[in-house]
Amino acid sequence: MEQRSKAVIAYRWLIVLLALGYTIYQFGIDVDYGPPGGPFRYATYWALLLSLLTSVHLLARAQFGRRPRYDGFVAAAAVFNMMVVLLYWRLYFNDPTSVSATGPGPWHQEYYLHLMGPVLLTFDVLFIFRGFRRPIAGALWLIGLVGAFAVVSEFVFAPLNSTPRGTVTAGLPYPFLNNLTAGERLNFYANNIGVAVMMLLGFAAVAWLVRRVLGPGRLQAA
Repeated sequence: MEQRSKAVIAYRWLIVLLALGYTIYQFGIDVDYGPPGGPFRYATYWALLLSLLTSVHLLARAQFGRRPRYDGFVAAAAVFNMMVVLLYWRLYFNDPTSVSATGPGPWHQEYYLHLMGPVLLTFDVLFIFRGFRRPIAGALWLIGLVGAFAVVSEFVFAPLNSTPRGTVTAGLPYPFLNNLTAGERLNFYANNIGVAVMMLLGFAAVAWLVRRVLGPGRLQAA
């Protein structure tokens, strides 16, 4: 059975409980469903849901034994989360209002959603799950997820919202996007897909090295 030590099970329970707690908080307590799309307008909350689904899957493998690995989806979920970290802090340090017109939330929320949550999940995928074994499947999942977020943002949520407003358009979830032309936004999405795929390939190389040094784990790919 895969890594069924008490330490691994406890670690995965920690990840699940944190992800579940913040999911309940973000989608059920500290939430405004007034603007069409509500929290689903933001990539951070897509990443949170991906983290919850992935962490539950990984816990089930540790708790109950051999199950399908879903390597592509697990890898894409980890990279999507790390992309949120990269983009959020890059934009935040450049201009905090570019990611949120109302400013950051409580410190614990910001650091969980934009740092610790993604790091905890990615550490598991790299060093415990020893994933990234199917980088092509992971890349396809990743392109689909980022592409879906871009399409929904542009063609579903933006037309239904009048804020935030920018110099070019209005309704896109992040203030800075509303200051970009359609071509500039397309270039932004394409560049981020490219960065995400490169990040996935980098993680795949690290994961290959981890498996060479530490072994493939007790449960081989299923």
